Amino acid sequence: MLILMQDAIQQAVDLGRSAIWLVIFISLPLLMTGLIVGITISIFQAATSIQEQTLTFIPKMASVALVLILAFPWIIQKLIDYFEYLLTLMQSPIF
Repeated sequence: MLILMQDAIQQAVDLGRSAIWLVIFISLPLLMTGLIVGITISIFQAATSIQEQTLTFIPKMASVALVLILAFPWIIQKLIDYFEYLLTLMQSPIF
């Protein structure tokens, strides 16, 4: 009985770990886009001595929105694949 509980606990930990990796994997393109655009605009601001704080907001928001629109089918497919994986695990008995 103790071995079955350990297997169930290990399976729950593995599911949590794979969910965290999925979130990181899905959010990485959006976060990297915001980072690259932010650094590019910061370099531009430093080179031109423009110190406007709100200058980075609109380009970052627009670029992240564009990447989200372009990557949305890929993100949805990854979520569907993970959900199907969860459904197959629910069909197999733990015991």
